[in-house]
Amino acid sequence: MDAKTNIKSRLPSRHVTEGPARAPHRSYLYAMGLTTEQIHQPFVGVATCWNEAAPCNISLMRQAQAVKKGVASAGGTPREFCTITVTDGIAMGHEGMRSSLPSREVIADSVELTIRGHSYDALIGLAGCDKSLPGMMMAMCRLNVPSIFIYGGSILPGNFRGQQITVQDMFEAVGKHSVGEMSDADLDEIERVACPSAGACGAQFTANTMATVSEAIGLALPYSAGAPAPYEIRDSFCAAAGEKVMELIARNIRPRDIVTRKALENAAAVVAASGGSTNAALHLPAIAHECGIEFDLFDVAEIFKKTPYVADLKPGGRYVAKDMFEAGGIPLLMKTLLDNGYLHGDCLTVTGRTIAENLQSVKWNPHQDVVRPADRPITATGGVVGMKGNLAPEGAIVKVAGMSVLKFTGPARVFDCEEDAFEAVEKRTYKEGDVLVIRYEGPRGGPGMREMLATTAALYGQGMGAKVALITDGRFSGATRGFCIGHVGPEAAIGGPIGLLRDGDIIELDAEAGTLNVRLSEAELAERRKVWKPRETGTGSGALWKYAQQVGPAVRGAVTHPGKAGEKSCYADI
Repeated sequence: MDAKTNIKSRLPSRHVTEGPARAPHRSYLYAMGLTTEQIHQPFVGVATCWNEAAPCNISLMRQAQAVKKGVASAGGTPREFCTITVTDGIAMGHEGMRSSLPSREVIADSVELTIRGHSYDALIGLAGCDKSLPGMMMAMCRLNVPSIFIYGGSILPGNFRGQQITVQDMFEAVGKHSVGEMSDADLDEIERVACPSAGACGAQFTANTMATVSEAIGLALPYSAGAPAPYEIRDSFCAAAGEKVMELIARNIRPRDIVTRKALENAAAVVAASGGSTNAALHLPAIAHECGIEFDLFDVAEIFKKTPYVADLKPGGRYVAKDMFEAGGIPLLMKTLLDNGYLHGDCLTVTGRTIAENLQSVKWNPHQDVVRPADRPITATGGVVGMKGNLAPEGAIVKVAGMSVLKFTGPARVFDCEEDAFEAVEKRTYKEGDVLVIRYEGPRGGPGMREMLATTAALYGQGMGAKVALITDGRFSGATRGFCIGHVGPEAAIGGPIGLLRDGDIIELDAEAGTLNVRLSEAELAERRKVWKPRETGTGSGALWKYAQQVGPAVRGAVTHPGKAGEKSCYADI
């Protein structure tokens, strides 16, 4: 008890549980059945993004029970709570998608407020869908209490007439249906089999990309992010995390000890090597921001540029997350990157050991072709490329994994919202060779920086994925494929060049050189800027209005507060 008391004397929960003045607070804890011993142990917040919105989140509450058993077995007192999730698959293609990126900030803020308000000493965060993963990791870095991240796991692949499918195939099926290549009956059949279990979207879309990041950045236990949601081994990872967080408390190992510049570079490397989602270029700068580290889209792109693409994962490749886990998991991918000089091995992780120490016993599996050796990659450069030019002075991002055409020039077809673009695609009123421009969909202009999967998937389903290009100041889903460039900055809403485009302007895209230009002189752009006027967003109140007032540019992660740079004191040290 003395050892526990000594630890408690430096932990935030002492403000709630220790001394005569906290008798009223302890009475609340006794009301919930806690014992005297439990009250005087370290308090571990167990935060989940559980809800009934989608399969991504449905197993999180069950997994949280295993975490709590692990915490209790190691002498801690777990306190479970939930936060929100907006699931992109449900929000996609309509106004609901405006809520997706802002939900990342709400998740981080609500976890922060819960931990602060109740003076918890540590955090284990369980997340399942796209924005909930970075949101939870941002909260960990912001609070800087000992923390471990747990991914809820991926969904199992569906099976349509003997063919392995994911939800990506569902969105592309809508495009096929629109041109008569899929019947009503076929569409009905495939939608019933595409998502056969609990878990997040199965390919290397945003959820699995950020899950891969969680291991590479050091906030998740090795192998834990790869196991599919239905696999019973997930409970073992959850219980182990509960036990391990108590060790982190004792050793005072915190997220900012783990998330360093080198760790962020490791995270960017695994995104590139796995052909991951372009959204990582938004989320890694946001996580860095919480740690006071300057790491923007261009820093991410530099790592992408020099990292080989080695994991043959959908949407650009053949396999899904389950396949990589069974081939050797994320450690297999990391091991070949480390052995070939693409990772920093000296970064600390939540195991209390370094990346190199964690991977020391990982052996190459020659009986699989999901992950290639890094010295014999699928392509020599990463699956994601940063771009810049007179149309994107603050940068843009494109996913090139699986693409054969890396250059495109064509006339602009300009739309001021996704709905108008989708209608044009649905009615086939665009032309082969067009560059579709969707603007006023940035963080502030949307507001919310919507993903454009409904539009890009419909194009692909119509067989036009390689015959047109698309650029936007919004985002793309990790499931997007084709020549689709997102995060174009500055966004149209604040007068960026994308807001000055007119139908017929010739746009030049070059993913090899990393350039994005319009054939207009600076003088012509300046003349257009004189007559440009800001647009109303259509959101005059509520959460989206607040978000639009606060959000910064995509190049720095679309964050809404000053981060560690503006921090007066750290919560963990209260």
